Amino acid sequence: MLSEKLDLGKIKKSERENTSTYGSRYFSESIPKYEMPEDGMPAKAAYQLIDEELNLDGNPALNLASFVTTWMEPEADQLIMNSIGKNYVDNDEYPQTSKIQDRVVNMLARLFNAPHDCKSVGTGTIGSSEAIMLGLLAHKWTWRKRREAEGKSWDKPNIVMGADVHTVWEKFAKYFDVELKLIPLKRDVYTITAEDVAREVDENTIAVGAVIGTTFTGQMDPIKEINDLLVEIKKDRGWDIPIHVDGASGGFVAPFIFPDMEWDFRLEQVKSINVSGHKYGLVYPGVGWIIFKDKSDLPEDLIFDINYLGGLMPNYSLNFSKGSSTIIAQYYNLIRLGKKGYKDIMTNMFDNTLYLAGELQNSGKFELINKNIIVPLVAVTLKEADFSVFQLSEKLREKGWIVPAYTLPADAEDVAVLRIVVKENFGRDMVEMLLEDLMEAYDVLEKKGIKAGKEQDNPTLLY
Repeated sequence: MLSEKLDLGKIKKSERENTSTYGSRYFSESIPKYEMPEDGMPAKAAYQLIDEELNLDGNPALNLASFVTTWMEPEADQLIMNSIGKNYVDNDEYPQTSKIQDRVVNMLARLFNAPHDCKSVGTGTIGSSEAIMLGLLAHKWTWRKRREAEGKSWDKPNIVMGADVHTVWEKFAKYFDVELKLIPLKRDVYTITAEDVAREVDENTIAVGAVIGTTFTGQMDPIKEINDLLVEIKKDRGWDIPIHVDGASGGFVAPFIFPDMEWDFRLEQVKSINVSGHKYGLVYPGVGWIIFKDKSDLPEDLIFDINYLGGLMPNYSLNFSKGSSTIIAQYYNLIRLGKKGYKDIMTNMFDNTLYLAGELQNSGKFELINKNIIVPLVAVTLKEADFSVFQLSEKLREKGWIVPAYTLPADAEDVAVLRIVVKENFGRDMVEMLLEDLMEAYDVLEKKGIKAGKEQDNPTLLY
């Protein structure tokens, strides 16, 4: 084969030149930030510029602040990439994805011990925040319809919960015009009690919120005791007040570690449960689930039948469009791991959590807040240090560790806590390295005579 000398004037510049990304002009100019550039750039240059900038983010493996999953198996990664362009809401075009969601909802309803005679329903959500909104909205509608049928006023709904709830509960009350009856925490308790609930509920209460695995300390509200109270109230006063269980953190843990603990649909007044697939469901963000014990717990007039995507599709959501990939990834985990696989992973996390908690307690430097550990989380306060948990958290950042420090809600806002979330990929070796760096940071602050300064605002605690 003969090759001819080409006329460079007839060849595009991009075809004449071949240089590495770092040798291109784009690395000697500022990256566009707040205004869309007139001209674009090669894909490799855009990728490299953004990838280099993201190195300034924290290392997900060292992020002990977030509950969110940061690792999945390569096969799950591949399934996610295969479905990354599928809009879940388009059931007519992606009918098999819809069937996969149906399977997940069924598996979760049974995992949460829905009675055999109940026709449970549910849906995937962006996260537990959307799931909680949907659950509470259904309870508000059920309460209102009942009040209308009884010829009573329905203009003053309220919801009862503890200050240990995630901020989304307060958002619901504000966004959907429901009076918030927020029960303050007590020092050394940090959860609500059935007696607290008894003082707050009335005929206008649309639901009681209870948490398994609180955001602040990882503890659990006494759900069975609250249920028993509400059953008695229903018998004595006729107020049928449902419980919505926020299982964002604990919903994927309790069935495998504490299978005999009654917190779920085995309890009469527990009508809905949310859970975060992207926490201990072991899926990347963002995916949550809302499960209703029975379809009668979800008023039909909240469900929209949509036909403009092709076919007829029932929809109950706040976010209309969402990706299919995390729903498929959730199904992958459920069939890949099975109950035994989930139990093995949860057991490992608990073993590492208990080891970490024990070492911190035995050091004499820390006081364990959540002595009865429900989820793989350790929350501690400083015993007698002159410096604060905020300063210790900041010192740990120097080694790359992201360990949040914050104060607890009212009436325990004088308690400042350091929280460590133990996840699937945080093994014993990592625990020991954290302990070494934590003790070293403590000693440095102590030797320098650092004094506690002004407390910082709480970091955002997200689902």
